[in-house]
Amino acid sequence: MKQTAVAKLNDFRMAPRKVRLLVDLIRGMHVDEAMVQLKFSKKHAARQIMKLVDSVVANAEHNANLDIDTLVITKAFVDGGPILYRWMPRAFGRAAKIRKRTCHITLVVEGDEKVTKGTKESKEVGDDQKDENVEKTVKKEKTAKQ
Repeated sequence: MKQTAVAKLNDFRMAPRKVRLLVDLIRGMHVDEAMVQLKFSKKHAARQIMKLVDSVVANAEHNANLDIDTLVITKAFVDGGPILYRWMPRAFGRAAKIRKRTCHITLVVEGDEKVTKGTKESKEVGDDQKDENVEKTVKKEKTAKQ
């Protein structure tokens, strides 16, 4: 059954327009492929997005108990954050606004749950019979040696 895990990076000090270029690139990719794409990207935001991908993988493994090999980035979006306004002096005593933009990045991965050995799902139809046969042979060997 498919499960999801989420990771968010809030108030990242870079314009959303620049970050969306990378986020659009990795949307729909397998997590390993996305990490390779980000590793060789020359964009400044790539390092922070790599950290965010690592975080969402850790969330998926620890919180949602998902298998890392099946993780795919299903949703990835960048929203605008608060804007810091600064002033630059201009000619004749005027001032111009400088907008230092921030953004919020959200990644959602989807994957299959881990299948543990103790669950009934992992057993096949003929497993019970195989276990009984193994026990019988072990008992016979012990009695033969004595």
